[in-house]
Amino acid sequence: MINANKTNRNTIPLQIPTSWTPEQAFAVFELIDELRDAIWRCYALQLQEEYRNDFQQRAAKHDPIDPDDLPF
Repeated sequence: MINANKTNRNTIPLQIPTSWTPEQAFAVFELIDELRDAIWRCYALQLQEEYRNDFQQRAAKHDPIDPDDLPF
């Protein structure tokens, strides 16, 4: 998965208007929720694999403190 802090040259920054009515915001929220569900239905196995790979990479980078070398 792409880190949110990395810039992708093929995308544009997303600006959310602050002038939406609550109804407009809710409609957009529902659309995004439905889009998420549709993507999950199509790509569930691939997304699970990506989540697993991402978790494993993060776990491999994690450097726990050695309990035999505590700073106190």
